[in-house]
Amino acid sequence: MYPELRLKQNRTASLVNHHPWIYSGALESIPDGVSDGDMVSIVDGSGEPAAVGTFAAHSLISVRVFHFGPAVIDKVWISRRIEEAYQRRLLMGLDGPDVTGYRVVFGESDRLPGIVIDRYGDVFVIQLATTGAERFRDMIVACLVELFSPKAIYERSDLPSRTEEKLPSVAGLLYGELPPAVEFKEYGRLYVADVAGGQKTGFFLDQRDLRQEITRLASGRKAADLFCCTGACAVAALAGEATSVHCVDSSEQALAYCPKHAEINGLDPSRLTTENADVFQWVASRSDPEYDLIMLDPPALIKSRRHYEAGRKGYHFLNRAALRLLKDGGILVTSSCSAFFTEDDLAVTLRRGADQAGVELSLLRTIRQSPDHPLSLHFPEAAYLKAFVCLVNR
Repeated sequence: MYPELRLKQNRTASLVNHHPWIYSGALESIPDGVSDGDMVSIVDGSGEPAAVGTFAAHSLISVRVFHFGPAVIDKVWISRRIEEAYQRRLLMGLDGPDVTGYRVVFGESDRLPGIVIDRYGDVFVIQLATTGAERFRDMIVACLVELFSPKAIYERSDLPSRTEEKLPSVAGLLYGELPPAVEFKEYGRLYVADVAGGQKTGFFLDQRDLRQEITRLASGRKAADLFCCTGACAVAALAGEATSVHCVDSSEQALAYCPKHAEINGLDPSRLTTENADVFQWVASRSDPEYDLIMLDPPALIKSRRHYEAGRKGYHFLNRAALRLLKDGGILVTSSCSAFFTEDDLAVTLRRGADQAGVELSLLRTIRQSPDHPLSLHFPEAAYLKAFVCLVNR
């Protein structure tokens, strides 16, 4: 049914291991008539059908596998995959009265390459990262309507990665009516997702577990939330009885949500302050230990391998500076969402920063992306987020 692309005889190992990416160098040739985004059938060296996926004409990843073996990828197939992903979230303990915001589909990890679906109560947000994923937009919307009866479905396919596949940014309402405020719950706390104008799909759902740890540790501490965005970590700290939280971010639009989040959770807004500033400059202008808890969560400073060295220096600068601002017995909660910056890289950065700041660190806990952003055994590239919680001694 689909055009056939043949694998080279010695390049079948990834398919045997059910890795969903096939690089251009693994293909013998591209037959005439295959267009960007088309469904294709992959056959192995002996001519047997091995997989079905979408073809990308402008990427080193020539095929993203949707199914291993023969299959017809239609609306029924898409609906079944979304339903399977949702059932896994139920096994994770999500979608209860205290947790109504979570990622329903996480691309390749949920066997839907290039497709992300986030849920904020009755509002769903989709992201389509590839030309192949674009082909399924209408099917995805129809499936979500049938499975969940949402109030609204919004698209936030304004990802920088789309430029690699020569795709324009796309954002807008696909179904229903977007409420004035898209509220959802996270372990009983209320948050608002800025679906139309915020980062990612409107909120950082992947730091859910880290926020729980912050709540546990915050009692009696003076805190700073650096790169705070809309103040989710700050609210977690206030909920844990932090004495105060100072939120710093370069986005005035994001900062405006910080006091709102405190208020809708019944927290004393006088314990929360905000400052619109460049965090690099903010930490550079200070040197005295004045905080008991610092939460440091910069954007991805390493977006590709060629950015590694510049990004590594950025992480080093930020963490060293943050350590200088922590009192004896203080806690640094530091994160990196750069997939190209590993846990080992972050550990080395912290050791060097601690030495230069004249402190000793004890690692209390390592926390990764929340389980609704699953780490697939078949797709290690899904691992991107890591956070270290460290005790600081002077």
